[in-house]
Amino acid sequence: MNQAATLKKWKDNIMAEEGMSQVQSRPGAAADPRVMCFSSGKGGVGKTSIVTNIGLAIANSGKRVMILDADLGLANVDVILGLSPRYTIKHLFSGEKTLDEILVTGPGGIKILPSGSGVPELVNLSEGEKLTLLSEMERLESPPEVMLIDTAAGIADNVLYFNIAARQRVVVVTPEPTSITDAYALIKVLSGRYHIKDFMILVNWVRNEQEARKVFKQLSAVADRFLGMLRLVYIGYIPKDSSVSKAVRQQRPVLELYPDSKAAKQFVKVAENILNTEDKCSDGGNIKFFWKQFLGI
Repeated sequence: MNQAATLKKWKDNIMAEEGMSQVQSRPGAAADPRVMCFSSGKGGVGKTSIVTNIGLAIANSGKRVMILDADLGLANVDVILGLSPRYTIKHLFSGEKTLDEILVTGPGGIKILPSGSGVPELVNLSEGEKLTLLSEMERLESPPEVMLIDTAAGIADNVLYFNIAARQRVVVVTPEPTSITDAYALIKVLSGRYHIKDFMILVNWVRNEQEARKVFKQLSAVADRFLGMLRLVYIGYIPKDSSVSKAVRQQRPVLELYPDSKAAKQFVKVAENILNTEDKCSDGGNIKFFWKQFLGI
């Protein structure tokens, strides 16, 4: 069975099990964990910086946050935060370390699950490796209340896998025509092949909200015309701000270094918008059972 067929089979099984299974909750575990996947059709749109800063904004609100660096093979969440993980997800799959042993603590108490940067064999996880990851998640002593998944760009199988599994999906786009076109391509595959209909759209690197909404309208208009019956929700924008590039060079979140900057304030607003779109942007809970298993709930 090829990867695409396996992904579809998993989703069908998850949807069937959702209405039939109950998983006993553990003391201290979140009652309803939020799992959000951040993706982009095109690389170089600032997605990792967005994930880390939104993660910090959510952590600052008092929630337990984990970032899964799912850009397997070109991981850089640890780099952008100035962290030097001793172990990576490769050590988990080899059986050398447990998940708790490879997790790294970042700013605001965020837990980072690092993957192996530039490790070719991790670009395409086998079914067994995915099951290993799920099993280890079930063993976590303190499951996160919010998990943010930073995927690779494009429409590779692993990108699709994490988008299918997540409760919510954020597509990051910039004003560049190629970014808009590639974001549309990602949405088209997820909606056409896997029947995912809800997407949150975050616009990066714009002068102001007027430009951001123009980009959103362009993407939304094309999706409405050719895909139909989708729900694209605008959740905000991050402005062009030199503070962001300064923070990246210093390997720190802009929210931590320059909390009064325009970008930092927008990160806080976007984080609030994301948390407030739970009922509007979830797929009715048909993937929820999978994530209960994933997080040991």
